[in-house]
Amino acid sequence: MPVSKILCAALLLAALSRNGVAAELVITAVGDVMLAGSGTPTYNREGYDYPFVKLASELAKGDVLVGNLEAPIARRGVEFTAKQFRFKTDPRAAAALQRAGFAVVTLANNHMLDYGTEGLRETLEYLDQQRIGHSGAGANLAAARKEAVATVKGKTVAFLAYSFTFPEEFYAGSGRPGTAPGRPGYYREDIGRAKARYDYVVVSFHWGAEKATEPKPYQLATAHLAIDAGADLVIGHHPHVLQGIELYKGRAILYSLGNFVFGSVSPASDRSVIARVSFAGDHQQIELVPLNVLNSEVWFQPLVLAGASGEAVIGSLNELCRPLGTAIIWADGRYLVVGGKEQAQLAKE
Repeated sequence: MPVSKILCAALLLAALSRNGVAAELVITAVGDVMLAGSGTPTYNREGYDYPFVKLASELAKGDVLVGNLEAPIARRGVEFTAKQFRFKTDPRAAAALQRAGFAVVTLANNHMLDYGTEGLRETLEYLDQQRIGHSGAGANLAAARKEAVATVKGKTVAFLAYSFTFPEEFYAGSGRPGTAPGRPGYYREDIGRAKARYDYVVVSFHWGAEKATEPKPYQLATAHLAIDAGADLVIGHHPHVLQGIELYKGRAILYSLGNFVFGSVSPASDRSVIARVSFAGDHQQIELVPLNVLNSEVWFQPLVLAGASGEAVIGSLNELCRPLGTAIIWADGRYLVVGGKEQAQLAKE
């Protein structure tokens, strides 16, 4: 970006800060977390804290850290063999997640019942032992739809999670354990209920197509419906690669954050971001931290990318943001998402 635009962006953001109020709450969101698969020998050798060591300072900067837990934490369970990829995470991972700072994990995904209802039951127990909040799966449909709640700085945040992915056998029923299905009647009702009780509502959707960099039309429609119902932030997972970011009615939609700490050597999942969303009244500020998550290079220990490497990630993500009406700028030493009048002002320069 030209120097003139960088200076203009910095002035715009400074003005927003002066006219607003101090951030009430900062939510740090990351992509898919799967501490199993090809990474298992490394985790067993180095320990389950190993993947988070080089990101500790970044993960500690917000008030609430949330990510999608993409595999059950369990020792037992009956393997669901009617799908290609099945994962199970060693219980030692639960304490490592707590030490990394995770306050909440979402469980509504296509791997949470890879080891059946017993695997899910153990997962809930291990998370509860570590006092990590969870949403999106439970002993029945009502439990799967129940929000996890974090209280920070006198503010309450409700987290809800829903899956649009197969197999359908993983979906919870009135008397069946499983994940919360992404049905509009469910998430709109749940969001409305949570909005009436809590200060902020964050919704996670497991959706889209793997390796797809553009959200499908139903993702756009779903995200808008969620915000119309009262959601303050929408976080997407499942594609394993980055998708663009939208600002709809002043609320951020992170269509896909890609992989975070993920025990796979897939070359397609090479870059990701940490998203840090600051809330100040009706205003949001979204900061992005680019990451290298290509395990053939970082060997299951993601790294922050700075300089030209970080700029390359942001440049690619900017291309994905453009159709969604947003841009990512460098201002005040950070990559920030802008849209609406801020972006229009930048275009004039």
